[in-house]
Amino acid sequence: MKQLKHWQDPVNCLLGLWFVLSPWVVGYQGMSGAVASAIVLGILMIIASFGAMMIPKAWEEWSQVVLGILMIIAPWVVQFSSSGDAMRTSVITGIVTLILALWTLLTDKDYGTLAHKAAH
Repeated sequence: MKQLKHWQDPVNCLLGLWFVLSPWVVGYQGMSGAVASAIVLGILMIIASFGAMMIPKAWEEWSQVVLGILMIIAPWVVQFSSSGDAMRTSVITGIVTLILALWTLLTDKDYGTLAHKAAH
């Protein structure tokens, strides 16, 4: 079995699963826009994270960055920011996802990040 390169990827995969289930766990399942956002972005996060675990590439981490940003802005774009539970769930999940993906990009010397280029 292949060794896991980044611990952040399975955590982001779990965050994607959490996001898919969050409408029913948190209780905003009656809000169609928020539910659709959680399901679509959560499934995409699961796919991106799983891909990053199987074949680690920088573009997969960048896709997680984009998904994290989309989670953060979704309450205003999809117009469910007035629902505190749905908005907080989306924004907090997005922030954690974004931080973990950026952490991976900034610390993996194989990805040739700006942090590593500046150090050399």
